[in-house]
Amino acid sequence: MFGYVRPLTGELRVRELEDYKAVYCGLCRSLGKGCGLLARLTLNYDFVFLAMALTPEAKPCAMERRFCPLHPFSRRRMCCQTPALDTAAREGVILSYQKLRDDVADSGFWRGLPARLAARCLKPAYRRAAKAQPEFDRQVADCLERLRRLEGENCPSMDRPADAFAQLLQAAAPETGSPGRDRAMAQMLYHVGRWIYLVDAWDDLPGDIEKGNYNPLNLRFQGRAEEHIQDVRVTLLHSRNLAASAYELEKTGAWDGVLSNILYLGLPAVEEMVLSRQWRRRRWYQ
Repeated sequence: MFGYVRPLTGELRVRELEDYKAVYCGLCRSLGKGCGLLARLTLNYDFVFLAMALTPEAKPCAMERRFCPLHPFSRRRMCCQTPALDTAAREGVILSYQKLRDDVADSGFWRGLPARLAARCLKPAYRRAAKAQPEFDRQVADCLERLRRLEGENCPSMDRPADAFAQLLQAAAPETGSPGRDRAMAQMLYHVGRWIYLVDAWDDLPGDIEKGNYNPLNLRFQGRAEEHIQDVRVTLLHSRNLAASAYELEKTGAWDGVLSNILYLGLPAVEEMVLSRQWRRRRWYQ
């Protein structure tokens, strides 16, 4: 989907970085085992964060060493399959497929052809994921439809489309039976989702202006978004602070070091790179 939610790896401890990579590899394996080989192409840093956040308190997954398609001659350390990994994997497939279908609907025949072909290839994986999580699939479709209507209306508000996307990510947290934890998780994911949407809007701003595509920041600031970068910083900081506050209410325990790094260091680092137009030139950073 986006890939903005990642840690500042240079500030992770050695074991924390190894664990993060192990969850990444475990999520890839869950994608392949649960949804098919092509589903691995949807692997995304954002859903590594989700898998770690959904892991029950103080219960990190067991580790194992296995071969993977990209490293056939050496075993990779990875998390064993867990409900959190499987949930994040299925939700990643559902989101990727629904986003492709949304791109098809928003584009003409030729511009939408790559997305149409990708969606057709991903459809078997999507069907398996949606069968396992029909309620999340329905909520994603509803939120994307709401976004499509706002785009069709050329909605000049930042908050309304950001809210629609934030609710989409909020729905990714299944109920656990613990009201306090569920409420905190839903709020954390909501504000991370809002942050993702607005960061992506800024990242896409030059291209959207050139192509005449909908962009809430361009409409909100009447074509002068670059002059209002400080206003954008303020609203992004607001979302990050609320996400971190929700996280502090119910820390997961198992991956606290990595999740804290992402929320307090990784998101600000990515945000600064996007706002300064360095992100597309420098996707890998320490």
